[in-house]
Amino acid sequence: MFLARCLTFTFFNFLLAFTVLANGVSTASLTETNNLVMAGEKYITLLGNQVTVGEPAPPFKVVNESFAAVSLSDFTNKTLLISVVPSLDTGVCSLQTKRFNDEVSNFSDQVTMLTISNDLPFAQKRFCKNEKVENIKVLSDAVWRDFGSQYGLLIKDMGLLTRAIFIIDNQGKVAYKELVKNISNHPNYELALTELNKLTSVKESQD
Repeated sequence: MFLARCLTFTFFNFLLAFTVLANGVSTASLTETNNLVMAGEKYITLLGNQVTVGEPAPPFKVVNESFAAVSLSDFTNKTLLISVVPSLDTGVCSLQTKRFNDEVSNFSDQVTMLTISNDLPFAQKRFCKNEKVENIKVLSDAVWRDFGSQYGLLIKDMGLLTRAIFIIDNQGKVAYKELVKNISNHPNYELALTELNKLTSVKESQD
């Protein structure tokens, strides 16, 4: 009983410290964009730098379920599809994540698919277990908010990421970008998958 209480107390302190760290990430100096994404009938303010198709993908650092750092450089020479969701425990975000989890098996091992959200790693791990999400990597931007800042996705005063899809080619350039115009809507799955197919078909023909 004593050991269980100690472990619970330690976990609580760790979670509290993590929450303070995440909430303490400064967003004061980030660029604001006000006319790209709506929630209902109102525009939301996005924080961070908007990226452009054709440019080198900005580096970023997020964490996995064990709080280990994961960086863009970990996927060098891979074609990367990044599915961005506000929170996994909501209907559209859950469906979006499960859709790409199903789709990744249709591509070669040169393609990696990620889901990134600001959910805590604990919540992401639980979601993946409950929903049998096993084929894509689910990563958290909750520690440093680095991904959201680098890609212009942080929603001001909410601490969430806006819904988006990015494809980064095997040369490290942004090949596709969709900021979903209304945060409640699904992304254009078919268009993203078509673009991903084009990229991988070109690579295979060159090989």
